Amino acid sequence: MMLRPTAKKALLGIIASRNPTPFLVVSRLYHPNVIDHYDNPRNVGSFDKNDPNVGTGLVGAPQCGDVMKLQVKFDGSGQIIDARFKTFGCGSAIAASSVATEWVKGKSMEEVLTIKNSQIAKHLSLPPVKLHCSMLAEDAIKAAIKNYKEKQADQANGETVEA
Repeated sequence: MMLRPTAKKALLGIIASRNPTPFLVVSRLYHPNVIDHYDNPRNVGSFDKNDPNVGTGLVGAPQCGDVMKLQVKFDGSGQIIDARFKTFGCGSAIAASSVATEWVKGKSMEEVLTIKNSQIAKHLSLPPVKLHCSMLAEDAIKAAIKNYKEKQADQANGETVEA
């Protein structure tokens, strides 16, 4: 198929002097919430995994290599007083982790377990190809709560608490 020189230039992105680059540049536009949480992640770090008031959730997605560690710290009444995360993965995974830590603070165990990946995905406006990031965040929350419950049960039985 033959193209006229102007049509060829338009396809390559060389329109007059507007864009002198001879390459078609296609950028992936992320929602401002993703960019905000990626550029300024909240609650990055970790707690002592052997602290009996800390639950640790470590989850991964083998298909993309994302790994997420989310920790929650409880007070004596069962409220989450703080949360931390460390994530190895794409910007969407980091943003989902950051959002999750913000959403769990100040909530009870029961409230936290109602947070769904669909809510995180909607908040971040994740495209279908990135939905696994919000699923990881939900799984990490559940894993952290499970770990905390196990520690509390072990402590009630008089066992030494180790993560």
